[in-house]
Amino acid sequence: MASPIAATAPYWLPALSMLLVYRRIRRNFGVQPWRPVRSGIRLGILALVAALLCVAGAAMPHLALGLGVGAALGALLGLLALKHTHVAWRDGRRTYTPNPWIGGALTVLLLSRMAWRYTHEGFAAAQAPSALTMGMAAVLIGYSLVYTIGLMVQMRRLASERVAETVAAATLPDRTDPN
Repeated sequence: MASPIAATAPYWLPALSMLLVYRRIRRNFGVQPWRPVRSGIRLGILALVAALLCVAGAAMPHLALGLGVGAALGALLGLLALKHTHVAWRDGRRTYTPNPWIGGALTVLLLSRMAWRYTHEGFAAAQAPSALTMGMAAVLIGYSLVYTIGLMVQMRRLASERVAETVAAATLPDRTDPN
């Protein structure tokens, strides 16, 4: 007898996947508030997944090329996205505006692979991973790692600039005093 979780997986797994995709799409467009704790947790999870992908590449040599090319391409896309990301203070909070084209292209890549997998094999199909799938995963993980780390650096720089401006404003003499 199948467990209740396995029996209902064809219903809730696509819904959960779509929720995660919706959250990813929402993060690609418009001004986003900076959440340092959430970003730190995301970075930790991404580093763990990247380590697991490296282990997979070592354990299955036919995946190594796809993983390496995907990670390199993802890192380059992350650097390009950082160049086109705007960070600023709004209402006393640090915010950033990501490049919608790069994030949108990666989301389309993710959705395309999910649609292919679901229509051809189904989510529950057990099969050996392909180099293409692992390469796409490496692109997404490499991009996310580089982008998250770069965003953390930019936000730290933004905060230190704000502190420097505050200190400079406090040390300037008051020009309104007539004496």
